[in-house]
Amino acid sequence: MASRNNRAKDMDLTDEELAAGFDPPPDDIISVEKTFEAKPVAPWHRQLTARAVIVSFVLAVLFTFIVMKLNLTTGIIPSLNVSAGLLGFFFVKTWTKLLAKAGMLKHPFTRQENTVIQTCVVAAGGIAFSGGFGSYLFAMSSEIAKQSGEANAAKNIKDPGLGWMIGFLFVVSFLGLFSVVPLRKIMIIDFKLTYPSGTATAHLINSFHTPEGAKLAKKQVKALGKFFCYSFAWSFFQWFFTAGDGFYFDFSGTYVGVGMICPYIINVSLLVGGILSWGIMWPLIDNRKGDWFSADLSKSSLHGLQGYQVFIAIAMILGDGLYNFVKVLGRTLIGLYNQCCKKDLDIVNSAGDVPSPSLSYDEKRRTEMFLRDQIPAWFAIVGYVAVAIISAATVPHIFHQLKWYYIVVIYIIAPILAFCNAYGCGLTDWSLASTYGKLAIFTIGAWAGAAHGGVLAGLAACGVMMNIVSTASDLMQDFKTGYMTLASPRSMFLSQFIGTSMGCIISPCVFWLFYKAFGNLGVPGSQYPAPYALVYRNMSILGVDGVSALPKYCLILCCVFFVGAIVIDLIRDLVGKKWSKYIPVPMAIAIPFYIGSYFAIDMCLGSLILFIWQKLNRANADAFGSAVASGLICGDGIWTLPSSILALAGIRPPICMKFLSRATNAKVDGFLES
Repeated sequence: MASRNNRAKDMDLTDEELAAGFDPPPDDIISVEKTFEAKPVAPWHRQLTARAVIVSFVLAVLFTFIVMKLNLTTGIIPSLNVSAGLLGFFFVKTWTKLLAKAGMLKHPFTRQENTVIQTCVVAAGGIAFSGGFGSYLFAMSSEIAKQSGEANAAKNIKDPGLGWMIGFLFVVSFLGLFSVVPLRKIMIIDFKLTYPSGTATAHLINSFHTPEGAKLAKKQVKALGKFFCYSFAWSFFQWFFTAGDGFYFDFSGTYVGVGMICPYIINVSLLVGGILSWGIMWPLIDNRKGDWFSADLSKSSLHGLQGYQVFIAIAMILGDGLYNFVKVLGRTLIGLYNQCCKKDLDIVNSAGDVPSPSLSYDEKRRTEMFLRDQIPAWFAIVGYVAVAIISAATVPHIFHQLKWYYIVVIYIIAPILAFCNAYGCGLTDWSLASTYGKLAIFTIGAWAGAAHGGVLAGLAACGVMMNIVSTASDLMQDFKTGYMTLASPRSMFLSQFIGTSMGCIISPCVFWLFYKAFGNLGVPGSQYPAPYALVYRNMSILGVDGVSALPKYCLILCCVFFVGAIVIDLIRDLVGKKWSKYIPVPMAIAIPFYIGSYFAIDMCLGSLILFIWQKLNRANADAFGSAVASGLICGDGIWTLPSSILALAGIRPPICMKFLSRATNAKVDGFLES
C-alpha cells in the first residue's frame, strides 16, 4: 500500500481518486519516453556535435590516465561509464548555460548528445585496456623478458615504440566495430538482451535530463569535484615521501574509490587471496629453498619462488576463465535455441491469428527510432573485409613472427567469437575478451613454435583477438544505451569510431609518457610494476614450451588450484545468489598471488566506508557513492600527469620514507651508533 501511495503521489492523484479505488500503474509501465515526448529528437548528424567531440577528447585523456595507472599497478579496471556520463553532462551543460546567457546557444544539450559523449569516452578509454599496455604488449619488452629468464632471445622481444604501437592499434581496433553491426537489430530488438551496464547507463542519462535528475546531477558533480581535490592533494602530499623504493604509507585514493565501486565480495576475495598466498603459502614454499628449488636462484627466476607465484596465479585465472567461458557459451547457445523456438512459436501464433503481446509505448518509440537510421549490412561487410586485408598485410611488418596466414585464420574465426562475446555480455554483463586473448596466446604460440618466435607471435595474436572481441561487446552495450535514449545507431557507430581513433593515439602517448618518465616501469616493487605483463609473457612461454618451464611440484599445485577455481565457481552457481555473495571469487583471489596484497587493504577500506555510509543513510550513499568514488579515482589518476612531468624534468621527491622490521631496525640502529 505504501508503494501504491508513493506512485500516486508521483502522478499527482488526489485523495478522492485514491478513495474511489483508482490504482496507479505499476512502476515498470510508467513511460519514460512520454516524459520526453515534447522534446524533438535531432537527426543523427546533429547528435554528434563539435562540442561533444571536444568534451569527449578532454575526458578521454583523463580516463586514459586513470585506466593506464590501474593497468600498470593492479590490472583491476572498474566500470567508468557512470563517471563518463556524469562528467559529460556537467561539461556540456555548463557550456550550453554560458552560451545561453550570451544569447549564442543554437542547439540545446540533449540526452542523445550525452550518450554520444559517454560512448566516445568509454571507447577511447577502452583502448587503454585492450591495447595491452599492462599485459600482452608490454610483455614483449626486454624488461619483462629479463624478469622471466626464459625465451629472452631477440626474436621473442620487441621493446615499446610510439610509432609501431599507434600503427598496430589502428589496424586491429576497428574490426570489432564492423563485425557485429549487422546483428544490432537481432541482439537489441529481436532477442531483447538486457546488457546491464548499457541499460544502467541509459537510465542514468535519461534521469540527468529530467528537472529532478538535473538537480541531483549538479549535486553529484559537486561531490565528485570535492573528493577529486582531496584525492589530488593527498597524492601530491604522498609524492614528497617517495624518493626511495619500499614506500608503504601509500593509501591510494584510486584503490579506495575502486573499492567503493566493486562488489564487497570482490574486495574480500582480494584480501583472502593476499592472506592465503603471502601470509601462508609463499613463506612455506620459501622454506623449501634448497630442496624444491636452488637457493642460489635470483628472485626473478621462474625456477624459484616467483615461478610458483606466477604459475599458480595463472592456473587459477585459467580455471576461472575456462569455467566462465563454458558457462557463458552454454547460456549463449541455450539462449539462441530458445530464441529460435520463440520465433517458430510466433510464426505459428501469427498463422493461427493468435495476437502476440503488445509493445509498450516506450518499446514502440525506441524501436521506431532505432530502426530509422539504418547502417547497411554491405557497409559492415565491406568495412570488415577491407580492414582485415589491410591488417593482414600490415601486422606481419610490425611483428615478423606473426605470419599473415595466422592473422587470416584469426579474422575468419573472430566474428563468431565476437558474436559469442557480445551475446554473452548481453546476458551476463561479463566480457570474456581477455579469455579469448589467452586462447590466441596458446594456439598461435604453439602453432608458431619456439624456433620461430612463438612467444612473441602468441602475444601479438592475443592483441589482435582481444581488440576485436572487446570492441564488439562494447559497441553492442553502447547500442543498447542508444536504443534506450533514442540516440541514432549511426551517431553511436560514428562516436565509437571516433573514440576508438582517439584511443589509438591517446593511449600509446600516455603509456609512452609513463615509459619515459618512470625508468623502472615493470620492475617488481616499483611504483608501476605492470604485474600482468609478466603473467601474460609466462602464459606465452607455457604455450610454446609446455610444462617443462615449471619448477618442482609446481605442476601439481597448479592442477590443484586450477580444479579448485572451477569447484569454487561451480559451488557459487549451485548455492544461488543468496549465498554466493559470501563465497570468494577465484579470479579475485588469484590477483594478489603475484601482485601482492597491498592494494587489497585500500579496496577493503573503500568497501568499509560505503558499508558504514549505507547503514547511516542508504539513500544518500546510493545517490552519491559513485560520485565520491569517481572523484577519488580521478584525483589520484590525474596526479600521474604532473608527477610524470616532474620525473621527466629530473625533479625528484625530497624525502625517503621506509618501514623496517624490528630486526632490520636494530641492525640499522647498531650501524648508526657504531
